[in-house]
Amino acid sequence: MHALNKNRPLRRIMLASAATVSGIVMLLALKPHTAPTVITDSAAPAPSAAASSSPGASSGSSSSSSSGSSGSSGKSGSSSTGTKTVTGDTVQTRWGPVQVKVTIKNGKITDVTALQYPSDNPRDQQINDYALPQLRSEALAAQSASIDTVSGATYTSQGYQQSLQSALDSAGL
Repeated sequence: MHALNKNRPLRRIMLASAATVSGIVMLLALKPHTAPTVITDSAAPAPSAAASSSPGASSGSSSSSSSGSSGSSGKSGSSSTGTKTVTGDTVQTRWGPVQVKVTIKNGKITDVTALQYPSDNPRDQQINDYALPQLRSEALAAQSASIDTVSGATYTSQGYQQSLQSALDSAGL
């Protein structure tokens, strides 16, 4: 009468085996959280040099910045006297890529702009409309990539920090 009748041990073995297999399948289907990874390729620095050289046609200080970002000896000289714009690496997060552009004048961060960020759905847009201004103001106040994570936008915050750090490293700060 009962499915686990003691007179039928084969049924109990089959049910226990099926339950075990089902449990293992569910565990293997569980997707663990992954940390953001940095996408580095040789083409990433090229757009920042091209982006900072096109404004260089209209202003002399940006022209010196593009030479500062391409040559290692010019980095320290232009970071203390000129304005330069450096684009950070694209960081692939769980919800999409994050990339920032940093403007540095006289060795200080004067502007941080998010070039890429997750915006595939309305929830991403809502989160980033709230988080990106906070991350920008934190970066400007800290003058470094050591900024607090915005609650509710952890992956975007981590990607923002990593991209900002790569831009600052490229700028020589």
